Amino acid sequence: MAIPSNNNGSSIFFILMDLPGLEAAHCWTAIPVCFVYVLSLLGNITIMYIIKSVPSLHTPMYLFLSMLSMADLGLSASTLPSMAAVFLLGQRKVEAATCFTQLFFIHTFSVIESAVLLAMAFDRCVAIREPLRYATILTSKRIGAIGLAIMTRSAALHLPLAVLLGRLKFQPINALSHSYCVHPDVLRLASSSTLVNSGFGLFVMLFTLGMDAILILFSYVLILKTVLSIASNAERLKAFNTCISHVCAVLLFYTPLVSLSMIHRFGKKKLPAQVYMLLSYLHFLFPPMLNPIVYSVKTKEIQVRILKMLHPKTL
Repeated sequence: MAIPSNNNGSSIFFILMDLPGLEAAHCWTAIPVCFVYVLSLLGNITIMYIIKSVPSLHTPMYLFLSMLSMADLGLSASTLPSMAAVFLLGQRKVEAATCFTQLFFIHTFSVIESAVLLAMAFDRCVAIREPLRYATILTSKRIGAIGLAIMTRSAALHLPLAVLLGRLKFQPINALSHSYCVHPDVLRLASSSTLVNSGFGLFVMLFTLGMDAILILFSYVLILKTVLSIASNAERLKAFNTCISHVCAVLLFYTPLVSLSMIHRFGKKKLPAQVYMLLSYLHFLFPPMLNPIVYSVKTKEIQVRILKMLHPKTL
């Protein structure tokens, strides 16, 4: 990865942003941030441990759920270093290479999560539309191939983004809008032409998050069409219930993302900076924390195993 420098050879630094208006109280704001990270870590590790240790859960639905937990852990680990430095240590200055590396991992794991949500939508679609062929369509080998394709696509598309940023010119000191590095935020600070970067960034976003969202919606159109054709109300409700957790995960991931995109393009100057930063935190911090909770509450098998872990003598 190319490391940018000024014409005189000096290094380039980025200044991470604390919460607007709360700069003097960053030690207190660190408490809820650390709480979110601890919950994310415990929740996703618990989900992965349960799925790995219980052979009866080695089914497509739960294997995809373990992939979602791994993506959530990766996303949390990508944002944690800089946020811990800002809120716990008050250290806001990072080198360009460190910043570019962080944004690569943040965007890579974000797109991995989006692709896993798409894979889970496909899983529900096959389970409801082709229940008799479900096990033969989604074999362990195919699930492994899907996981490998997801990681390869995400990494291959985002590595050029970081490399292209290294070819731009920046001021010696650049103030970001967040407490972590993301591509649009860094790109707007460049002092040279960003046409290629912007074009490729738009392509990556449309080819990943945009296409995933469309295919997830299409999957649920097929699911809805199949469910509505079922004569029994009880069977309809049962089919819908198998999708509730996934729908919640999709909404948790895409709602802040869509809101951020709309504000970034149309209303960023009209809204307080706190609103923009809050939506950004909701997008990157809350899905990894809430996804394990949603699946623990709505999935009986996971719920039972967690209760057994907490109360081994009573169950």
